[in-house]
Amino acid sequence: MRADVGLGVTVVAATKYVPLADMAVLVEAGVEVVGENRAQDLEAKYAEYGDAFRWHFIGKLQSNKAKVINRTCELVHSLDSLSAAGRLEVPALVQINLAGERSKAGVEPGELAEYLEYRVVGLSTMPPAAGRPEDSRRWFRELRALAEANDLRELSMGTTQDYRVAAEEGATFVRVGSVLFGGREGRYDLVP
Repeated sequence: MRADVGLGVTVVAATKYVPLADMAVLVEAGVEVVGENRAQDLEAKYAEYGDAFRWHFIGKLQSNKAKVINRTCELVHSLDSLSAAGRLEVPALVQINLAGERSKAGVEPGELAEYLEYRVVGLSTMPPAAGRPEDSRRWFRELRALAEANDLRELSMGTTQDYRVAAEEGATFVRVGSVLFGGREGRYDLVP
């Protein structure tokens, strides 16, 4: 399976709802990069499939889980705590909450400077839920502008519903799940 959707865009297969036994489907399909949301699930999946994938952490990072992330992952997409930043030994993307949604993690754009002394290589965001992929474009543009203003090269933005728009706006990583797996219920056979 191609790992990119365009020039310089890496697809990260989000495995939050993929049971350990079904990770073999991803191996068979040639998926190269997976992103896990929970440290305990990451540990179990890594123990079984460690060398099969490049591992990214895409969930809420608690500083007490940094050791797990340091020994398993090559990149964190969701840094939003200075405490965790100080414990990470792997590169990270600061998660920016551009819309100021209380229901979403991330730091405000004005707080970014505090993180730049750590191993920050880029930014990530989750835009507000939208009815059309095009509705996410303004948030992706805003994140790209913030990254450029701070000389950061990596952008994790876009998920199953809006990854094409994210790629058009400069994403270097897009996180997809249901477009690959066909949903949360039943088997996780890759969708052709």
